[in-house]
Amino acid sequence: MGSSERGLKFAFVAPALTLLVLFNVFPLLFNVALSFTNAELVGSQSDFVGPANYARIFADPRFAEAIRRTASFVALAVGIELVLGYALALSIRREFRGKALVLTTLLIPMMLSPAVIGLFWNLILNGNYGILNQSLEYLGVPQPQWLTDRDWKFTSVLLIDVWMWTPFMMLISLAALNSIPQSLYEAAEVDRASAGIVFRRITLPLCAPLLGLAVLLRATDALKQFDLVMATTGPNDASTETLSTLLYQIVFRDGKLALGSAFACLVLVLVIAVATAFTRYLEALERRPA
Repeated sequence: MGSSERGLKFAFVAPALTLLVLFNVFPLLFNVALSFTNAELVGSQSDFVGPANYARIFADPRFAEAIRRTASFVALAVGIELVLGYALALSIRREFRGKALVLTTLLIPMMLSPAVIGLFWNLILNGNYGILNQSLEYLGVPQPQWLTDRDWKFTSVLLIDVWMWTPFMMLISLAALNSIPQSLYEAAEVDRASAGIVFRRITLPLCAPLLGLAVLLRATDALKQFDLVMATTGPNDASTETLSTLLYQIVFRDGKLALGSAFACLVLVLVIAVATAFTRYLEALERRPA
């Protein structure tokens, strides 16, 4: 390969590499360096303090509580969305009149901004004039204070997230179902296999890789949950305090910029660990004998 060809290839790649370094690599390295100082949001003075910020975070009981609450949210939200999305995909898998309209309608929630959805559901779940409580009152059912009662706030955020992201799980599940060769079902029909056996031996195993990818994408996104909490209960509510809202409090409420940088690094490590675990699981599925 001549030097002119190498130079041409580098010229094509250089702009993308430059943007990657400027907007990803440099901020990440700067954030890591900042986490070892005592910099604050207001003021220019900062001194090197070593791992003191990380020690403060691990000693803070709010960090452990935020991890527990975030883990609960991720497990419940992703699990419910996976089950509902897969069930919806199974129900609309075959062709029927109006399928395109039904599918488009079901996909609308995931196309909207999380902040807009949060404000939208804030009106629906309002304890005084919300349409949900008005409907429950008409049915003679008790009306919870969804956004003010401490016992219902976490459930409300979970409900909104499930409503918003179940269509995503449905879309991935539908793609997985449509990728299964029809000949396998025809062979199972010839062998007179029951519907349960077909589902356990054909449908679910062949859908597993794409379902695992969907869970990976949703889990890493749910770990960073902030928009819905911000728009519904606010970032300072202890009952819905996730890792991201706690980070917001540290930086913008308390002004501890360096401490927030250390916290952000820990959240990044947590997200990478979850993503790595799911990636290994997907690789194991690919290596599994047919």
